[in-house]
Amino acid sequence: MTEQPEPNGAPFVAPVAMENDPEEYFAGDRGVLEPAVRRVLVRLLQRRVIFADKHSDEWAVLLENQQVIESRLHDLFVRLIVDPERGVAYKQQVRSEELEVPVLLRDESYNRAETLVLVYLRTVYQRESTAGELAVRIDVEEIEQTVLSYFNEQEGSPAARQKTVRSALGRLRQEGIVEEETEGRFTITPLVEVVLSAERLRELQGWLREQTAPMAVPAQPVADLAADNTDSTDITELDHEGASV
Repeated sequence: MTEQPEPNGAPFVAPVAMENDPEEYFAGDRGVLEPAVRRVLVRLLQRRVIFADKHSDEWAVLLENQQVIESRLHDLFVRLIVDPERGVAYKQQVRSEELEVPVLLRDESYNRAETLVLVYLRTVYQRESTAGELAVRIDVEEIEQTVLSYFNEQEGSPAARQKTVRSALGRLRQEGIVEEETEGRFTITPLVEVVLSAERLRELQGWLREQTAPMAVPAQPVADLAADNTDSTDITELDHEGASV
């Protein structure tokens, strides 16, 4: 059966009701996502991580719309990583040898002090979470006491070395690995397990042995903790920054 033309010769086209037109949320809007989904997409580009407990509303929207959000990020050569078990979601720069990929996210390595702080935080987190602690907390003095044992007198005055350690902790706080509850007291987030996997811990074992003092861990050496955490996600690159636009 063929469509019959209108009397004026034009083919019949069913009109679209005005209420079914895509809604504009601002002048000239050509987007198709709901505002809540757009906000989560923007938050992923702005932040280094979204936590299920801290950002519960955004987390719920993310899980409900994960496929479309992933699609939008993939258009930017950015990968979305969602870890429901740890309750974290973050983005990762796509890199390819076969395809020219413009880099949107900067990749900044950790320096020596930041690595020392990170290893200690990861060790404490593993020890306390294994013991059943739901929220792992640590004081800045404990971090300083341990990490400063790796410095020698040729690396500046005590005040300068302390400033270096606090600066390293500050960067990890910016990246969401720790959150400051009160002045000088921090909560270690599950992101530390993602950033520093079991395999990476094992790689750092030899490096730690070359340091000037043993890591002050009262329970287990780093190697044992790594062996206990064989289910950690092996992430060799986590973006340490927001999006460049």
